[in-house]
Amino acid sequence: MKIGLSYSRCVRDIIDGKVDIDDVLVIVARTDFDPRDDKQWQNIWQGYDGGSNASMIRGYFGGSNSEWAGYTNEDQFRSVSIELLERGKLHQPRQFGARPSRLPYYWLEASLPADELESNPAVKKAWEQFQIVAGLSKSTKILKDDF
Repeated sequence: MKIGLSYSRCVRDIIDGKVDIDDVLVIVARTDFDPRDDKQWQNIWQGYDGGSNASMIRGYFGGSNSEWAGYTNEDQFRSVSIELLERGKLHQPRQFGARPSRLPYYWLEASLPADELESNPAVKKAWEQFQIVAGLSKSTKILKDDF
């Protein structure tokens, strides 16, 4: 299971086939938008593809990085974004007043060896709770028997 920390970079990895959307538990984004809203989507697409005036002057005003520059498959990016939102896999802390920082890394791997489950009751309880959260996200890739 993966926890993403960058909306633009994580969606790009899904589009590029580096990460399967079913392997994503959640993406904690620094955005505040609804990909189903046409106007909001256009602002996101232009900001990340490097084609807008705002993105060209991002160095002066701190706009989005052009993580999607050179891509032309806008509909695919939007479709993945909508799927993430509708499956409860897109968490946007800015909607709640938080301002997360951009980090150099953007994927966290969540895994646990089976022997840890049996030797440490606290870890076992945490793992069971994690599986509940994974189930809520409709993940099909997280099974205790896999570890």
